Order: sequence, then C-alpha cells, then structure tokens
Amino acid sequence: MASNKRKKSRSAQRAEKRSGSTGGSDMKRFYMVLALVAVVGVGVVGYSLFSGATSSAVTAPVEVEGLDDPTTLLEMAKGVEYGNPDATVAIWEFADYQCPACQVFAGQVKPQLDLAYVETGKVKYVYYDYPLQQHQNAFLAARAARCAGEQDRYWDFHDRLFQTQGEWQFSNSAGRDFRGSAGDLGLDESAFAACLDSDRHADVVTANMRLGNELRVNATPTIMVVPEGSMPIRLTDFAWPTIQEAVEGALAAQ
Repeated sequence: MASNKRKKSRSAQRAEKRSGSTGGSDMKRFYMVLALVAVVGVGVVGYSLFSGATSSAVTAPVEVEGLDDPTTLLEMAKGVEYGNPDATVAIWEFADYQCPACQVFAGQVKPQLDLAYVETGKVKYVYYDYPLQQHQNAFLAARAARCAGEQDRYWDFHDRLFQTQGEWQFSNSAGRDFRGSAGDLGLDESAFAACLDSDRHADVVTANMRLGNELRVNATPTIMVVPEGSMPIRLTDFAWPTIQEAVEGALAAQ
C-alpha cells in the first residue's frame, strides 16, 4: 500500500443519499473474497482503462473493464491510507468532497479519531472516493486530491477541499478553483494542471465507487471498522461515540 502523509452533530447525520446499483454481482462470493483481504491495497494504478486520454478534465465515472469480478475490483479500488501500516484494525471512510455531512465529519469527528487511534498507531485510516451523482464537482474533486497525491500532498489537499467546500461546490469553474488551491499549497502547478486536465485517476475513483456500491454504501460519509482478516463492520452513523465503541471492540478482539 502506498501511503501519503497525514493527517455530528446530530443534525448533520442526514447524510446525502445515492441510488446506486450493486451491479448484480454475487454478494456472497464478493464478501468471501473481501474477507481474505483485510484492507484493500492503497495507491494508484499505473494505467488508465478509459478509452484514450483526453485534453480536458474527466468529471464523471468512466468505463473500467473487469469490475464485475470481485478479485479485479479489489485490485482496482484503491483507497488512500495513513497511519500505522501494521495496525490490525483499519477504519474505512467512503466520502464525497462535496457532501456537507462529510465536511462536518472531517472537521469535527475525524480529528478526535486521529488523536485517539491513528496517531497512537492503533489503527490505520483509509479514504475511499464515493462522489455522489448529484454533486457536479465531486468526481473532479476526488481526482484533484489524487493529483495532489502525486506530489505527496494528498492529505493536505483533502483537508483543503473540505475547508473551501463552500467556494467550489456549485462553481462552473471548479477546475480553476482546484488549481488555485494547488498553488496556495505550494504544489507544482503545471504538473497538477496536466494531471487534472486529463483522465488520470478516473479509473481508480470509478472503481472506488463500484466497491462502495458492492458494500451497500448509500450515504456519505459511510464509516466501516475493519479488523484484520474480517469483513468490514458498517457503522450506523458517524458520531464519535459510535466509532469509539466499534474501534474499542475491534481492538479488544485482536
């Protein structure tokens, strides 16, 4: 797994819905495969299955061959991880950068989780892209964060996207906003723009979305606790007490 540096209120628990298909795959078979892979590999695939690179930014899911096969899906769906790579418990987050509830989670809940479990080495954290169809800039935002990740600044850009969500979420020129954020963070703007204005990482984000569908994700953020060698435990909400109870139970069982 390739790593990048890291780093509800009750009213925010109405996470936004998405009506996604599970793709008709055999869920029993899928979970049997998933149980053998404690945490899906993290990183970036070295090629794109999109039908040819384009001169403009890809802003929506692309066609990726083989995702009906659980093994291929697990190889293609890449989250981004930080924390102790040897931790026996992982926390998965399926989230959308344009989702207001995800912004609340990132600003209010996740810092507690980081302090209690990630920074102490007890768990590793994995972020999976799950841009909702109704959010016009969410897919591009997911790609932008991964473009920043090429310069080892994924988590800085991740935080920046949530901090500035109100500025770009309804923008008709979100790409310009993202390039501005890259400049503010001191990234190589030319390299970032070349990545953003292409199809790079569109296949990985698409595969992440499919993995979320197979895991019955229908709201963002969706948090799962994943003990090593076991199937993900999906939490009923993303409130800090719920997460704390689930993580403590998983750690005690190791």
